[in-house]
Amino acid sequence: MQPASVVRGMSESQPTDVYSLSRFQEVLVTTDQAWAFANHWISAWNSRDLEAVLAHYDDDVELASPVAARLFPLSDGKILGIANLRAYFRRGLDSFPDLHFELHDVLAGLHSIVLYYANQSSTRTAEFMELSPHGKVVRVVANYSVPRS
Repeated sequence: MQPASVVRGMSESQPTDVYSLSRFQEVLVTTDQAWAFANHWISAWNSRDLEAVLAHYDDDVELASPVAARLFPLSDGKILGIANLRAYFRRGLDSFPDLHFELHDVLAGLHSIVLYYANQSSTRTAEFMELSPHGKVVRVVANYSVPRS
């Protein structure tokens, strides 16, 4: 069993602070990267430019969303692959002609970002997006505001 002080993938001889200073900077999405991605993503949606929206996603993307479950009942809320994502986004654009997003915040993490925004109906949304090494979205989990009871 490894001592608790050893970070996975490192030997005891490697100091944890060296790992956190070098490797951490390689996987952390920067503030500038996160905001640039988010602003471009929001702009693409608000322009209703489906190809510009899809340019953010990897061909093997996986998306989980309660809206997907509603629009595609047999999907169980999961959309797999860029072709299916295109169909889902097309249905969303067709179903909501006044679709518009307002970006409220962006959170950056390790190979990931979270976009926090509101739509034309003031529904607040947080989308966790896991990014490939090339900066494309490989996994999305969409969460929506719920009324307080």
